[in-house]
Amino acid sequence: MSSLASAVIPRLGDRSLFSALSVAAYANHAGISPPSDPVQAAIAAMLSAVAAGGSLGFGASLVARESARAKLAKLIGAGSDDVALMPNTMYGLASVALSIPWKQGERIIAFSGEYPSNVVPFQRAAELFGLTLTLLPVADFARPMAADLSRLTAELARGGVRLCAVSAVQFQTGLHMPLAKIAALCHAHGAELVVDGVQALGAVPLDVQALDLDYLAAGSHKWLMGIDGGGMLYVHPRCMPKLRPAITGNMSYVGGLDMLLTGAGHLRYDRTLRTDARVFEGGMLSSAAAAALDASLGLMLTLGIPAIHRHVNDYLNQLEPLLVERGFTSLRLADEERRSCTLSLAPPAGLTAPVLAAELGKRGVLCSCPDGLLRFSPHWPNSLSEVPLIIDALDDAMRAGSR
Repeated sequence: MSSLASAVIPRLGDRSLFSALSVAAYANHAGISPPSDPVQAAIAAMLSAVAAGGSLGFGASLVARESARAKLAKLIGAGSDDVALMPNTMYGLASVALSIPWKQGERIIAFSGEYPSNVVPFQRAAELFGLTLTLLPVADFARPMAADLSRLTAELARGGVRLCAVSAVQFQTGLHMPLAKIAALCHAHGAELVVDGVQALGAVPLDVQALDLDYLAAGSHKWLMGIDGGGMLYVHPRCMPKLRPAITGNMSYVGGLDMLLTGAGHLRYDRTLRTDARVFEGGMLSSAAAAALDASLGLMLTLGIPAIHRHVNDYLNQLEPLLVERGFTSLRLADEERRSCTLSLAPPAGLTAPVLAAELGKRGVLCSCPDGLLRFSPHWPNSLSEVPLIIDALDDAMRAGSR
């Protein structure tokens, strides 16, 4: 399946590989990415293999899974066996939350303002295991001059914290969190760090070894430019021996497929549990999502994530001041190291983000409006030539919205 992506050459700012995309400017990759032609071709090839041979197509699915896993590992600087394919971000985070051998009374730190998928699994773990969940304000990290880690430091210093959960990039504001500093703080106080990477992977450079992350989960339908029903979980090798996987299936065990492939005498229930992250895959996953992720990763690894990040920020650097001139308040920080590929803004008085987003949509500009903010999230196919189109559409939308 991966050869489909390698047969084409992606170019920054060129959406010719998105022939089905009908809108003038698509700037909602932080929500859902439209699949490229190579991604659609990979999905079609996978379905054709199953349609032609039924179970014979399972081999193609396993190949796509192996290839996608290897590319994900390369993307984040990990070993292939340290990565498990997941159906979504939440499943990866919940797998961590439910598999830690908790002791009653231990503490979890998370942050208010996060997307619910990075809070709810830990709320549930707290309910099930008698833990204490502390929510700190994510706004501490959005100070204009520098992130304020004092409150996090104080909470860790109180003791008893087993896990801290944070997003690599905040879904509302696009704030790129100081993961290396947070990880170092957690480890200095005996805690582990689990990161929701869904708003980062595919657009923001992220190396799990350099950052010293313990866990990282992400879905594939946003910046990774796959489809829904796919994702990943990274587990640092030092963390695996401590975990007690809460949900397992036959593929969680060594030789789990032997009874199907190697003849009689292999139907057993006493197999050895895998000791790497793939223990969390368990069983069947979406073949289409694996094929899509494999193809999309091939394109992005060809371009390089640092180049994608620079390209998108060049785009936003042109767009942002034009919006500020029109009375919008940008939440994007001046410090380039704290920027992702998202531009979020508060609308001027008398206008609301949902109305503006709807009016922009009528004019062929797709963005989103999380929690009352107007959010633009372009990706590598977006051309800088779209910026004037967006501004023209926005001027019309503001006039319509004010009425």
